Amino acid sequence: MEHKPSILPLFFLVLLCSSVYCQLDYYFYDNTCPNLTQMVRYGVWSAIQSETRMAASLLRLHFHDCFVNGCEGSVLLDDSSVFKGEKNASPNRNSARGFEVIDDIKANVEKACPSTVSCADILTLAAREAVHLTGGAYWALPLGRRDGKTASESAANEQLPSPVESLQKITTKFTSKGLNAKDIVVLSGGHTIGFASCSTFKQRLFDFDGSSKPDPTLDSSLLQNLQSLCPNGDGSNSAIAPLDPVTPNKFDNVYFKNLISNSTVLQSDQALMGDSDTASMVNNYSKFPYLFSRDFGTSMVKMANIGVLTGQEGEIRKNCRVVN
Repeated sequence: MEHKPSILPLFFLVLLCSSVYCQLDYYFYDNTCPNLTQMVRYGVWSAIQSETRMAASLLRLHFHDCFVNGCEGSVLLDDSSVFKGEKNASPNRNSARGFEVIDDIKANVEKACPSTVSCADILTLAAREAVHLTGGAYWALPLGRRDGKTASESAANEQLPSPVESLQKITTKFTSKGLNAKDIVVLSGGHTIGFASCSTFKQRLFDFDGSSKPDPTLDSSLLQNLQSLCPNGDGSNSAIAPLDPVTPNKFDNVYFKNLISNSTVLQSDQALMGDSDTASMVNNYSKFPYLFSRDFGTSMVKMANIGVLTGQEGEIRKNCRVVN
């Protein structure tokens, strides 16, 4: 009796390879640009040597790219005659940094591997190197992203989470990108490095939720320090405060310990302690640094796969600031 071959394995193969993991490849540039990782690492290392704060800026730049229509390098584009880019959107204006670092890395990569490596992949790799070079995790990254041909200021204003939004609103924005509550807590841990301007947290210091009083959850000692840094009524104050006042330049799990002691700068961070599920995760990460390190890498890979362009989609920009 003749047996017909089952179509079930083929069906599952098609189902599996509809995912982004079959479009990106861990070995994508091994033959076409074998020294890519080393070039990106050196570029990031040099930038951090010049300014320690740049590590957090590169991590944030990657986050702001992926959350607006996917990880396709749109945040790097300057305004053009066709579109208003994302650099002047409210979450990025005068705060998004690191563009020159990506420009320098891209220029070196172009010399070695012309028209081969996307700006989106360079930014993704730069974020990983920034974390690792400041003491954080190192994770394997599938590559092969292509660059988008447009950007949107309005999309950046709508889609990026705000430091003054409720946890519920932030959760809605994360879930719309395929991320969950665990990813929110883990990726918020990126605030273990970096700084925030007075404008992002000043309402906590003097007029929390319209009460004309400080946020009662804010540690009194930190409150006094921040009030000195950002005096009430000084609308032009450009001062910045470390997101992690204890180890501001080291990528570690102290951020989560700060949450437990009410010693975080941003309202959106402290809100993680107001929900039992996210608070439970915060407690775990405060106790087990290895757990945070492992999960951070996992969530970063997950985020880096949002809305990627592959194959013949998009392009490989020669200059990250302009479409070819």
